Amino acid sequence: MASIRDLKKDINFVLGDIIEAVYIVEGTNGKNDSSEGSKIIDEAIETFDSLIVKVNDKSVEDRKAHLKSVRQELEEKATALVDQLNKLQ
Repeated sequence: MASIRDLKKDINFVLGDIIEAVYIVEGTNGKNDSSEGSKIIDEAIETFDSLIVKVNDKSVEDRKAHLKSVRQELEEKATALVDQLNKLQ
């Protein structure tokens, strides 16, 4: 199923971009390894892990609806992480 592969790629790219943005903001501001930046990175990694587990869960009854809810959860959590990133600046 191409949609599952695409969803996994989206999860990886979106959360990877957020982590990269944290490093860029910290490097630009001269605050390498700040606790706020580390917290955002940790949350992004936890989100990645939980979403991948949900995508790989084949025991759900309505797989299509389940994957749609995972995509929606990715959007919500990514938005929250970007908001935290904007406050980091």
